[in-house]
Amino acid sequence: MVANPLSDLPDSAVKALFSTEDAALVFIDHQPQMIFGARSADPQTVINNVAVLAKLGKLFAIPTVLTSIAADTFSGPLLPEITRLFPDTGVIDRSHLNAWQDGNFRAAIEATGRRRLVMAGLWTEVCLTFPALSAAEAGYEVFAVVDASAGATPATHDAAIARMTQKGIVPVTTIGVLSELQRDWARSETYDGVTDIAAEHLGAWGQGIAYVRAGFSKK
Repeated sequence: MVANPLSDLPDSAVKALFSTEDAALVFIDHQPQMIFGARSADPQTVINNVAVLAKLGKLFAIPTVLTSIAADTFSGPLLPEITRLFPDTGVIDRSHLNAWQDGNFRAAIEATGRRRLVMAGLWTEVCLTFPALSAAEAGYEVFAVVDASAGATPATHDAAIARMTQKGIVPVTTIGVLSELQRDWARSETYDGVTDIAAEHLGAWGQGIAYVRAGFSKK
């Protein structure tokens, strides 16, 4: 039987893109001290993008790993924009700069059962780059969310992205992650949730959604 060339492809047939079925989400060291020192991007923009990622993780029920560094002695707690969405997910606090060297972190990654990791972290050049490189070395496919991460300076952020890409880590953006997870606007079970997230957090796109909603609500 010859397949219909006009039939739609399932998500699983598009191997280059991650999906809700094969990806895990990893938040690394989004803590006050790290935000204070992040100067490659506007801190509020980074926090906003982190909130988008967290809401997407919750909406799409993606296995999520949370980790912090020296939370009680120096860096402070993980951002509430993350933790309030995952009240039952423990935050793995560590001393290693490279989260991958912490056995509890690696165990949490393995427990997701996923081989594709969508990672964001502060700072890009350390807390994101080190575990991203290590995970890639261990055979995981890693996607680094560059606008939900930030470095001490633009130069250190850009150098970190260049270093990661040289090792096969794929840079992605928050809007890209949203679109890659939703994949099809006919996916009704998450359509309202995704557009609600966009309306609240995604600037011009959000205003467009508000405009359309207001116009259609009058008809």
